[in-house]
Amino acid sequence: QAQLVESGGGLVQVGASLRLSCADSGGTFSRYAMGWFRQAPGKEREFVASVDWTGGSTLYAKSVKGRFTISRDNVKNTVYLQMNSLKTEDTAVYRCAAMNSIGITLDTVYAAWGQGTQVTVSS
Repeated sequence: QAQLVESGGGLVQVGASLRLSCADSGGTFSRYAMGWFRQAPGKEREFVASVDWTGGSTLYAKSVKGRFTISRDNVKNTVYLQMNSLKTEDTAVYRCAAMNSIGITLDTVYAAWGQGTQVTVSS
C-alpha cells in the first residue's frame, strides 16, 4: 500500500513560491489518483488540488487556481505542488493523499495520508 512523506514546506513572504513534494515508498503509487489538502488552525480540512493516475487531468480549488500547479512523476513515485504568488491565506499544514478517484466526494476512499508539511506565509 501507499506510504507517503511530504517535504518542501517553510516560512516565506507574500508573493513568494514554494514547491511541495510527496514521495511514496509503498510501491503502488501509479495505481492511485493523488491529492493535496490543507488545514489551518481552527479550520476544517480543505481540498487544494488533485491529479489522476496518469497525470493527464487535474482539479483545483477556486482559491488556488491559476497560482498552484499539481503534477506527478510516476517513475520517481512523487507528486508535486508548485505554489506561486503565495498569500497569507495559504498558511496551513499541507498533506498529500492517495485516492481512488481524482474527484473528491463523500464516497472518496483514501488509501493513505502523508504526515504533513507546514507552509507559513508572512506579510
